[in-house]
Amino acid sequence: MAEQKSCKQCNQEFKVEDEDLDFYKKISPTFAGKTYEIPPPTLCPDCRMQRRMIWRNEKVLYKRKCDLCQKDIVSVYSEDKPFIVYCQECWWSDKWNPLDFGKEYDPNKSFFEQLAMLQAKVPRIALMNKNPENSEYCNIAGENKNCYLLVAGSWYNEDCCYGIRATRLKNCVDTYNLGDSELCYQIVTGARLYNCCYCQNIYNSRECYFSINLRGCNNCIFSSNLQNKSFYAYNKPCTKDEFEALENQMSSYQKTKEFLVKYGDLIKNSLNLPTRQINCEDCSGDDLSNCKNSRNIYDVTGFEDSKYCVIGEDVKDGFDCFGVGLGGTQLLYESASTGLGAFNVLFCSGNWTARNNFYCDVMMNSNDCFGCISLKRENFCVLNKKYSKEEYENLISKIIEAMKANGEWGEFFPIKLSPFGYNETAASEYYPIEREKTHGLGAKWHDKEESSFSGEFYEPRDDISAYLDNEEKRQLLLNGIIKCEATGKPFKIMPQELAFYLKNKLPIPHKHYNVRFEERFKQRNPRKLWHRQCMCEETGHDHEGRCKVEFETTYAPDRPEKVYCEGCYQKSVM
Repeated sequence: MAEQKSCKQCNQEFKVEDEDLDFYKKISPTFAGKTYEIPPPTLCPDCRMQRRMIWRNEKVLYKRKCDLCQKDIVSVYSEDKPFIVYCQECWWSDKWNPLDFGKEYDPNKSFFEQLAMLQAKVPRIALMNKNPENSEYCNIAGENKNCYLLVAGSWYNEDCCYGIRATRLKNCVDTYNLGDSELCYQIVTGARLYNCCYCQNIYNSRECYFSINLRGCNNCIFSSNLQNKSFYAYNKPCTKDEFEALENQMSSYQKTKEFLVKYGDLIKNSLNLPTRQINCEDCSGDDLSNCKNSRNIYDVTGFEDSKYCVIGEDVKDGFDCFGVGLGGTQLLYESASTGLGAFNVLFCSGNWTARNNFYCDVMMNSNDCFGCISLKRENFCVLNKKYSKEEYENLISKIIEAMKANGEWGEFFPIKLSPFGYNETAASEYYPIEREKTHGLGAKWHDKEESSFSGEFYEPRDDISAYLDNEEKRQLLLNGIIKCEATGKPFKIMPQELAFYLKNKLPIPHKHYNVRFEERFKQRNPRKLWHRQCMCEETGHDHEGRCKVEFETTYAPDRPEKVYCEGCYQKSVM
């Protein structure tokens, strides 16, 4: 039967549904002939998600030295972190053996205490960046060429920078959740675009600007809720000359600032579906495609029989996950940054091509492990010490019994064991809190050294056209330091970034790239559902007065946007 519980962290009431209990029973492991039931969670879904996110640093990168080869490297770990950190080449090499750091299990100490002791000794990989080609400043990414600061699931991109969840992009800058596109700038959620700028929720479109909720459109500006339209301005047909007159003004930074104000008003007045789902069956959540029979899932593709997940692809039977999937991943619970065919991985972080692992952190091609860190191609290990299969199962039985007595079994890693400061992690973006409140969570805070500059700032006042045929001005810009107009932080423009602005006749940004990211992040909806009624009061929609259809939506009741049910939305779009 469903259980009503009170979250031990925030004290909010939450319900453990029957389907949740069935899943916990399904994944309960058996060791030495005894099945160890997974208990219901003690935290609400939001607090569980926050706890997992504290284990993932996506975009705060540092320069430091590899502790093995002493080369200068890029890492998610700052130099003051109390860990041994190896570059990717050294970490994958045979120059060291993670089993050399193995520890005997001590029944007189709690399991998490022993895991923390192991964590302080085993070398960690600097960052997750597979086969980069001139793309060293990327993380949780792979197969990228000539890219800079693409993070959090960014794959197969070329000549791109400042992107999150970027996939198969070419010559794109400042994007969030964009795929299969070229020559795009400041896009929040879209796919199959060409030369589009300042747009949100846009698909299969070309040369569209300052627009939202477009499908199959070309040459549209300041427009919303259009399908298969060409040459529209302010949601009305326009001539090619009228469109190009507006388009040409985008080279001016001051004019673009004015356009962004209009764009903000357009977003507030646009019509919106309760959630965005493409080819989904019996699902709740937002930004979903090709999903089936799943609840409270967000920013995912190809999920089935899953629940309480954010960001992922190709997962079946995944509950309480963040940043997981690919390769037919299956049976995950309380997992972060795990996938590439992972199977039956519980309470883990960073487990890739792994099977039957529990409480493991950063594991590659390793199976049947418990409480291990940084293993490669190993099995039947506990606290980085190898055992026979029989020894392994007998020892795990003892450990789980002790964990049950200590209240550790069934819980994800304690927040205090996270290798990152709260403000370095994804949790600070999804669940922003002040430094003082992190102490109550048991989280750390990283006092980042802010970059400083004592010289004269470069001010890019000119339109982009002033740099087109003036090499001297381009060099002054590339060598200069710009002061962020929002925070005062110094930042630089990179050569490939300038080439993009020149090619697309876009103004030089006056804001730090982190500020630009935060602005894009705020454009996406919260990963939370509210129960609401359709707001449509239009005539000719098969209802009198206000539509009576109710739904779950990521638009909170106090939001200004209009939210329509599917039927009313389709009848209202042009």
